[in-house]
Amino acid sequence: MVLGLASVAGEVAGWLFTLALVVLPGVVAAVLWAPFLIASRFRALFVALPPAGRLAPSYVGVALGLSVPYLAGLLLTVGFVDSAGAAWSDALVETALAGGVLTAVAAPSVAVLALPRLGVDWDPTGYGLGTWALLVAAGIWYAIIAAVPLFALAVVFGLPGGY
Repeated sequence: MVLGLASVAGEVAGWLFTLALVVLPGVVAAVLWAPFLIASRFRALFVALPPAGRLAPSYVGVALGLSVPYLAGLLLTVGFVDSAGAAWSDALVETALAGGVLTAVAAPSVAVLALPRLGVDWDPTGYGLGTWALLVAAGIWYAIIAAVPLFALAVVFGLPGGY
Protein backbone atom coordinates (compact mmCIF):
# COMPACT_ATOMS: atom_id res chain seq x y z
CA MET A 1 0.00 0.00 0.00
CA VAL A 2 2.76 2.44 0.95
CA LEU A 3 4.77 1.60 -2.17
CA GLY A 4 1.70 2.17 -4.34
CA LEU A 5 1.06 5.53 -2.72
CA ALA A 6 4.70 6.55 -3.18
CA SER A 7 4.50 5.55 -6.83
CA VAL A 8 1.36 7.63 -7.36
CA ALA A 9 2.93 10.58 -5.54
CA GLY A 10 6.02 10.31 -7.76
CA GLU A 11 3.87 10.18 -10.87
CA VAL A 12 1.84 13.23 -9.78
CA ALA A 13 5.04 15.13 -8.94
CA GLY A 14 6.41 14.31 -12.37
CA TRP A 15 3.29 15.58 -14.11
CA LEU A 16 3.25 18.75 -11.99
CA PHE A 17 6.90 19.39 -12.80
CA THR A 18 6.19 18.89 -16.52
CA LEU A 19 3.21 21.23 -16.33
CA ALA A 20 5.35 23.87 -14.60
CA LEU A 21 7.99 23.58 -17.33
CA VAL A 22 5.32 24.03 -20.00
CA VAL A 23 3.48 26.92 -18.35
CA LEU A 24 6.35 28.83 -16.74
CA PRO A 25 7.81 30.37 -19.92
CA GLY A 26 4.42 31.79 -20.91
CA VAL A 27 3.76 33.13 -17.41
CA VAL A 28 7.16 34.83 -17.26
CA ALA A 29 6.59 36.27 -20.74
CA ALA A 30 3.14 37.52 -19.69
CA VAL A 31 4.62 39.37 -16.73
CA LEU A 32 7.45 40.91 -18.76
CA TRP A 33 5.08 41.74 -21.64
CA ALA A 34 2.64 43.55 -19.32
CA PRO A 35 3.98 47.11 -19.88
CA PHE A 36 2.26 47.07 -23.27
CA LEU A 37 -1.06 46.94 -21.43
CA ILE A 38 -0.60 50.65 -20.78
CA ALA A 39 -1.77 51.22 -24.36
CA SER A 40 -5.56 51.23 -24.56
CA ARG A 41 -5.44 49.62 -28.02
CA PHE A 42 -3.47 46.69 -26.65
CA ARG A 43 -5.94 46.25 -23.79
CA ALA A 44 -8.86 46.53 -26.22
CA LEU A 45 -7.49 43.58 -28.21
CA PHE A 46 -7.53 41.27 -25.20
CA VAL A 47 -10.88 42.53 -23.92
CA ALA A 48 -12.42 41.70 -27.32
CA LEU A 49 -11.01 38.16 -27.37
CA PRO A 50 -12.91 35.34 -25.67
CA PRO A 51 -14.01 35.42 -22.95
CA ALA A 52 -15.26 38.78 -24.20
CA GLY A 53 -15.07 41.63 -21.75
CA ARG A 54 -12.36 40.02 -19.57
CA LEU A 55 -8.80 41.26 -19.97
CA ALA A 56 -6.79 38.93 -17.73
CA PRO A 57 -7.86 35.49 -19.04
CA SER A 58 -7.43 36.55 -22.66
CA TYR A 59 -4.07 38.20 -22.02
CA VAL A 60 -2.66 35.20 -20.15
CA GLY A 61 -4.09 32.82 -22.75
CA VAL A 62 -2.46 34.69 -25.62
CA ALA A 63 0.84 34.98 -23.73
CA LEU A 64 0.81 31.23 -23.07
CA GLY A 65 -0.20 30.52 -26.66
CA LEU A 66 2.64 32.59 -28.08
CA SER A 67 5.13 30.57 -26.04
CA VAL A 68 4.04 27.31 -27.68
CA PRO A 69 6.27 27.63 -30.80
CA TYR A 70 9.31 28.21 -28.60
CA LEU A 71 8.48 25.27 -26.37
CA ALA A 72 7.69 23.05 -29.35
CA GLY A 73 11.00 23.98 -30.95
CA LEU A 74 12.85 23.14 -27.76
CA LEU A 75 11.11 19.77 -27.48
CA LEU A 76 11.66 18.99 -31.17
CA THR A 77 15.33 19.90 -30.78
CA VAL A 78 15.80 17.57 -27.84
CA GLY A 79 13.77 14.81 -29.48
CA PHE A 80 15.04 14.83 -33.04
CA VAL A 81 18.33 16.69 -33.34
CA ASP A 82 21.55 14.78 -32.81
CA SER A 83 23.31 16.17 -29.74
CA ALA A 84 26.76 15.78 -31.29
CA GLY A 85 28.75 18.94 -31.82
CA ALA A 86 26.83 22.18 -31.87
CA ALA A 87 23.68 20.80 -33.50
CA TRP A 88 21.45 21.57 -30.52
CA SER A 89 22.91 25.06 -30.34
CA ASP A 90 22.10 25.70 -34.00
CA ALA A 91 18.60 24.27 -33.64
CA LEU A 92 17.83 26.44 -30.60
CA VAL A 93 18.95 29.57 -32.43
CA GLU A 94 16.75 28.59 -35.38
CA THR A 95 13.84 28.04 -32.98
CA ALA A 96 14.34 31.49 -31.47
CA LEU A 97 14.42 33.10 -34.92
CA ALA A 98 11.35 31.21 -36.18
CA GLY A 99 9.45 32.04 -33.00
CA GLY A 100 10.46 35.67 -33.40
CA VAL A 101 9.01 35.79 -36.90
CA LEU A 102 5.77 34.26 -35.64
CA THR A 103 5.38 36.70 -32.77
CA ALA A 104 6.63 39.83 -34.54
CA VAL A 105 4.95 39.31 -37.93
CA ALA A 106 2.29 36.61 -37.87
CA ALA A 107 0.61 37.52 -34.56
CA PRO A 108 0.13 41.23 -35.43
CA SER A 109 -1.12 40.23 -38.89
CA VAL A 110 -3.71 37.91 -37.35
CA ALA A 111 -4.77 40.62 -34.90
CA VAL A 112 -5.18 43.33 -37.54
CA LEU A 113 -6.19 41.41 -40.64
CA ALA A 114 -7.94 38.21 -39.52
CA LEU A 115 -9.74 39.10 -36.29
CA PRO A 116 -11.85 41.94 -37.78
CA ARG A 117 -12.86 39.65 -40.65
CA LEU A 118 -13.92 37.05 -38.09
CA GLY A 119 -16.14 39.59 -36.34
CA VAL A 120 -13.76 40.64 -33.56
CA ASP A 121 -13.58 44.39 -34.11
CA TRP A 122 -11.22 45.45 -31.36
CA ASP A 123 -9.32 48.60 -32.42
CA PRO A 124 -11.20 51.81 -31.61
CA THR A 125 -8.73 53.81 -33.78
CA GLY A 126 -9.30 51.92 -37.02
CA TYR A 127 -6.28 49.61 -37.45
CA GLY A 128 -3.94 52.34 -38.64
CA LEU A 129 -0.18 52.60 -38.66
CA GLY A 130 -0.08 53.24 -34.91
CA THR A 131 -1.85 49.94 -34.24
CA TRP A 132 0.55 48.06 -36.49
CA ALA A 133 3.54 49.74 -34.82
CA LEU A 134 2.24 48.89 -31.35
CA LEU A 135 1.57 45.25 -32.19
CA VAL A 136 4.88 44.75 -34.02
CA ALA A 137 6.75 46.36 -31.12
CA ALA A 138 4.89 44.10 -28.67
CA GLY A 139 5.67 41.10 -30.86
CA ILE A 140 9.35 41.98 -31.04
CA TRP A 141 9.49 42.48 -27.27
CA TYR A 142 7.79 39.12 -26.70
CA ALA A 143 10.23 37.50 -29.16
CA ILE A 144 13.18 38.95 -27.25
CA ILE A 145 11.77 37.76 -23.93
CA ALA A 146 11.21 34.25 -25.29
CA ALA A 147 14.52 34.09 -27.17
CA VAL A 148 16.81 34.96 -24.24
CA PRO A 149 16.58 31.52 -22.57
CA LEU A 150 16.96 29.77 -25.92
CA PHE A 151 20.05 31.80 -26.80
CA ALA A 152 21.48 31.11 -23.34
CA LEU A 153 20.94 27.38 -23.86
CA ALA A 154 22.43 27.66 -27.36
CA VAL A 155 25.58 29.22 -25.92
CA VAL A 156 25.87 26.46 -23.30
CA PHE A 157 25.31 23.71 -25.88
CA GLY A 158 27.74 25.38 -28.27
CA LEU A 159 30.60 25.33 -25.77
CA PRO A 160 33.24 22.61 -25.99
CA GLY A 161 31.85 19.66 -24.09
CA GLY A 162 28.29 20.99 -24.54
CA TYR A 163 25.96 20.02 -21.78
